Amino acid sequence: MLANLHVKNFAIIDEIDVEFGRHLNILTGETGAGKSILVGSISIALGARVSSDMIGKNGDHAMVEAVFHISDEETLARIRDLDIEPEDGQLVISRRITENRSINKINGESVPVSLIRKVAALCIDIHGQHEHQSLLDPDRHREIVDEYGSARCMETREETARLYRQFKKKEKELQKDSMSSEERARQLGFLEYERDEIETADVKPGEIEETEERYFRMSHAGAVAEALAEVHELSGETAAGAVSRALRRLQEIRNLDPELDNFVEELMQIEGLLDDFNREVSDFMSDFIFDENDLEQTRRRLDLIHSLQSKYGETYEAISDHLREVDEKLLRYADYETFVTRQREELESLEADLRKKCAALTRYRRKSAAALEKKIMDALQDMNFAHVDFAIQITPKEDFGPDGADDVEFMIATNPGEPRRSLGRVASGGELSRIMLAIKSVFADSDAIETLIFDEIDAGISGRTAQKVSEKMSVLGKRHQIICITHLPQIAAMADIHFVIEKDVTESASVTRIRPLDREETEEELARILGGVEITDAVRKNAKEMKELADSQKQYS
Repeated sequence: MLANLHVKNFAIIDEIDVEFGRHLNILTGETGAGKSILVGSISIALGARVSSDMIGKNGDHAMVEAVFHISDEETLARIRDLDIEPEDGQLVISRRITENRSINKINGESVPVSLIRKVAALCIDIHGQHEHQSLLDPDRHREIVDEYGSARCMETREETARLYRQFKKKEKELQKDSMSSEERARQLGFLEYERDEIETADVKPGEIEETEERYFRMSHAGAVAEALAEVHELSGETAAGAVSRALRRLQEIRNLDPELDNFVEELMQIEGLLDDFNREVSDFMSDFIFDENDLEQTRRRLDLIHSLQSKYGETYEAISDHLREVDEKLLRYADYETFVTRQREELESLEADLRKKCAALTRYRRKSAAALEKKIMDALQDMNFAHVDFAIQITPKEDFGPDGADDVEFMIATNPGEPRRSLGRVASGGELSRIMLAIKSVFADSDAIETLIFDEIDAGISGRTAQKVSEKMSVLGKRHQIICITHLPQIAAMADIHFVIEKDVTESASVTRIRPLDREETEEELARILGGVEITDAVRKNAKEMKELADSQKQYS
């Protein structure tokens, strides 16, 4: 759920910090107080585009930060699939907006805004007057039907997608391998050349690294030999001679003091070490002499290896893999007609399997659609769509795809006698909000998205319809965190936590603030919504009764 929202220097918001609660969070306030700006700031935190014009007057940047607590294991797993690791189930999404760019972070690590959008889509759904494009998309209708269906429906859909990918891959391979006899002859000649080049080179495992190391040593042999000769001279005639003379001098006086024996022993060890060192250097120098012919042969071998690497791969394994591919293609082209026939048979077999799977998916879909259609119809009627006629239309597509062979579209008529038409041609913004609420209530127990935001879902409704909408939101709030902006007292009365959004106007600026209300303040805010300019005792009594009635209707576990 969305646990905290922090906004700083954004539009007319100076700085706010909101702690949202579980179940139903209601936000109310006067028109123009900044409710849409608050929802806009949440959208921006979740990756929406933002203009630098929205930066406030108190600095050169705006900051929006949203803190989520994620408890659903499936959602956590899907977030981890995006390479994001929630810390104790917590996600902190922040965006710093400057004049030229935005700095986006999740749990303190910089990320592209596209990743924020993907993560946010798993955590929160925003529905408002202009946020229903997804509900107008028939592809989304198909997903809703499949999600409502049995586990077998989703399994069949996944199997269909897997078969479709195999089918398209095989189809692409067949198109790629389709060629004329002249082109095939050219390919055969080229492949035979590659095979002969690799086989003639006969590169052995480990030879690339060994040859590079050997050539490096041989090409620097002169410098090494020169330096070693100087070292041998210094450590031999110079150092060893000096140590030997020092040892003889010590031995001449060792009888004068018993402690001189220790110096004698140490110098003898040093003399022995220098002798060993010089012998090893001498042996190394004798082995480090390379013939010019050896160097030239090694250079040519390395040039050949580098040529193979540039064509077929940097490693021995890559070159060997390419040779295997060449051999497979040569076999394929040697009996090309048989190969093409076999490929076409495999493609036809895949297509037959795919069409069977699509047919099975259609059967599951129709069964799911029939049950879902009735559920959504009931939910719409519960929200006072008195004469609604809703249906889920499933028609064959021109061709199959990864999601089967069906077009799925929600059709609706909201007035008696009207034919059913697509949602986009019938429903207004307010109606779309209520339709989305109806669909969400049907999926309340299974929808993994924990937080739902409804912005002015009450547009164009009042009275009994508003009461029905409030009851449906309360039901949805049992399983989800709901954040709802409303102007209607029937909906506001259902709040578990009630926030008021206020705008302070001074001579220099207008500043939006938000604060939670206690019970008495909640009833006063309901009275304001009910009474308008003048709030009488009767209005306050009505507000108190409305809140008590709403509380009696809620049955959260």
